[in-house]
Amino acid sequence: MPKQDPIAKPSSPRNAQPSKTVMGTNAPPRVQVLVTYLFLAIMGIELVTLVISARWAHVFLVTGLMIVIAIPVTVHRRLIANVPVEIQIFAVIFVFATLFLGEVGDFYEKFWWWDIALHTCSGVMLGLLGFLTLYMLNETETVSLHMRPSFLAFFAFFFSVGLGAIWEIFEFTMDQLFGLNMQKPMLNDPSGLTDTMWDLIVDTLGALTASLIGLVYMLQARKEGRRDWLQRFVDRYPRFFNHT
Repeated sequence: MPKQDPIAKPSSPRNAQPSKTVMGTNAPPRVQVLVTYLFLAIMGIELVTLVISARWAHVFLVTGLMIVIAIPVTVHRRLIANVPVEIQIFAVIFVFATLFLGEVGDFYEKFWWWDIALHTCSGVMLGLLGFLTLYMLNETETVSLHMRPSFLAFFAFFFSVGLGAIWEIFEFTMDQLFGLNMQKPMLNDPSGLTDTMWDLIVDTLGALTASLIGLVYMLQARKEGRRDWLQRFVDRYPRFFNHT
């Protein structure tokens, strides 16, 4: 009996029927539109109060965030349409929670656990994104890879930790260039170094959690002969994995 590749390719991708999901059209799904416009409405109300109180730094920040958040549902685009809607919604929620609620709404000061919760969740989600990224490469003809679930988990872990480190660089850059306070004083350390280190620690814990759960689930699914979550993701978004 021929030995199967650790990751099976989707059958007959060239003959696959067009998906009826969001991938089959450039129009964003209703849930994404509702979530986006709800956040824009909240930010618009806050923007008015910021203008009235002449907090111009925050006015600039909120205006920029509103433009970024509105792009996926207002601009006719092909590249963004090819990004799974779950990832788009997560990105919008994360930007809203981090920069709007955290910085403008002072949630970092009001709730001591806000920063830890965001970084832990982002570590988990970026770990899952790492799985998907490498799996997508594996499914193309231009990159010929045959990977075991253990290597997928290994890549997903460092992918998530790496992006978490890049985010900390972004926070440092914003503080230095625009006088923000994204790196907060913590545990009697006014420099923000302790805050940065704890962010990286919880990012790493979140990435480790996602990698281990993903690995165990994939191994168990293949042992029992059922399709794992990555393979089901391919079925849901076939255009992502079509060979050209």
